Amino acid sequence: MSRRRRRLIPGLGRKHPILNLLVVVILALGAYWGQSSWKQSSAPPAATGSTSEELTLVERVVDGDTLVISGGDRVRLIGVDTPETKHPNKPPEPFGQEAYEFTRRVAEGKRVQLRFDPGETKDRYGRTLAYVYVDGEFLNEQLIREGLARALTSYPFSADMKQVFRTAEAQAKSQKRGIWSLPRQQTDVGQNPAKRKAG
Repeated sequence: MSRRRRRLIPGLGRKHPILNLLVVVILALGAYWGQSSWKQSSAPPAATGSTSEELTLVERVVDGDTLVISGGDRVRLIGVDTPETKHPNKPPEPFGQEAYEFTRRVAEGKRVQLRFDPGETKDRYGRTLAYVYVDGEFLNEQLIREGLARALTSYPFSADMKQVFRTAEAQAKSQKRGIWSLPRQQTDVGQNPAKRKAG
C-alpha cells in the first residue's frame, strides 16, 4: 500500500518544491510581522515628536515634575504641574511632598525613556521638556491620574497628549484623588497656568 504525501499547498507537490518553500517562508514572515505590529500597538501613548530609544538614568528627583538625569541635565515633565515643595518664596503646598515621593519612588535610580514633542523642547529655565516612561508606564499621566498634579494644557504640545492629560485629570477630579480631595480654595492655591516654576 503506497502512502500519499501531504501537499503543503493544494495543487502543488513534488514538481514545485521551491515554490512550496517560498510560500512557507512568506507565511512565516507574515506571522512575524503581524506579531511585531501587535507589540508596537500595545506600547504606551507616544508623542508625535522624536523618541530617545536609549534608556537614561535618573540620578535624582528634584520635585514631583522635575528630574536630574545622567550628565546633570534637568528634565521637566511636559503638561504636568505638581504642587510646590521647594519654592524660595512660597510654603510647601498640599500634596507637594506626596508628588515628590511618588516620582522619587517610581523614577529615581531607574533607567527611563524620554520622548520629546516638537512643540516643546526647552522651557525658559533651560530644562529639557519630555514625556517620561518608566518600565513602560507613562509618568506624566500617572501623576495627573493620581491627583498629584494638574494638567497644564495651555502650552504648545501635542493635542493628542493634551487629551490624554485632560482625561486623566477628569478621572482624578471625579474620584476626588489627591489635590482634588481638598476644599476648592486650597485646590486653587498656586495655580498659575501662565507661569512655570523653576525646579
